[in-house]
Amino acid sequence: MGKRKTSKAPPKKPRPKLSTTFNCPFCNHEKSVVAKMDLEKGLGIVECGRCGKSHVGRITPLSDPIDLYSEWIDACEEVNAA
Repeated sequence: MGKRKTSKAPPKKPRPKLSTTFNCPFCNHEKSVVAKMDLEKGLGIVECGRCGKSHVGRITPLSDPIDLYSEWIDACEEVNAA
């Protein structure tokens, strides 16, 4: 009698890295907005290095820089709609 063949699990693909630099909605410079996350204080800051516009938001340990940037874009759209 022969041994049973074991099925090998396929290798896991690495998770793609999420960007921490974004385009500024005010001055339209590419990759000038940087997201900084302070998990101890629960605050995240998104700031443009060119025009100086910024947004501060509450974050959780599960938050990513793209979440904070999206929150900033949504806040800009709310102001423009009003």
